[in-house]
Amino acid sequence: MAASRLELNLVRLLCRCEAMAAEKRDPEEWRLEKYVGALEDMLQALKAQPSKPASEVINEYSRKVDFLKGMLQAEKLTSASEKALANQFLAPGRVPTTARERVPATKTVHLQSRARYTSEMRSELLGTDSAGEPQLDVRKSGVTGPRPGDEKQSAAELDLVLQRHQNLQEKLAEEMLGLARSLKTNTLAAQSVIKKDNQTLSHSLKMADQNLEKLKTESERLEQHTQKSVNWLLWAMLIVVCFIFISMILFIRIMPKL
Repeated sequence: MAASRLELNLVRLLCRCEAMAAEKRDPEEWRLEKYVGALEDMLQALKAQPSKPASEVINEYSRKVDFLKGMLQAEKLTSASEKALANQFLAPGRVPTTARERVPATKTVHLQSRARYTSEMRSELLGTDSAGEPQLDVRKSGVTGPRPGDEKQSAAELDLVLQRHQNLQEKLAEEMLGLARSLKTNTLAAQSVIKKDNQTLSHSLKMADQNLEKLKTESERLEQHTQKSVNWLLWAMLIVVCFIFISMILFIRIMPKL
């Protein structure tokens, strides 16, 4: 099925947003956020169309739009560790947006963001600026550069902090996995209960239909029996009346007058 005009516009704007997300942007850049908002509106309009694409295509579009939206929200965080943690939970697209792409652009943007946030977090922990040069603290040291012992200590502290972050991420992943398993178990239990209830309801409806058919049959038989009883009673009363009438005539003829 040929793509609609709205879908083509959505794909073009999505490619533009992915290209802007891959570039180095100014912190005051506002166009990407506006474009992502327009993507959300176009996606909602595409879902409301009668001749909308397949559900897999719609889900892929939603996945990429949610990724871009989450990336913008992560960039607004203040701490590099928070940005790295938020970026960890983002899910990039699985399918390239255009045929020219070998790897989905959102996956490339995700890897670039992860590397950038890791570098920023390393810079914050080591006390270096964006160019990688160490920031000097004149209150603690009067020399012009860091000492080798301080570098080793900073590296050890960095490894410790990174290990803590990794442990935290593993713990969060285990908790999410446990919640997913619990949700799956509850869903299966609820599905089993609903299945049993449906079977009971079906059996009850079947029994009700059978009882209704039996009641209908017995009602017809009772009606026929009632009609037959009324006919026989009527004929019996007519016979009795005729017999009494004939008996009275005979009695009057036979018996003498007083």
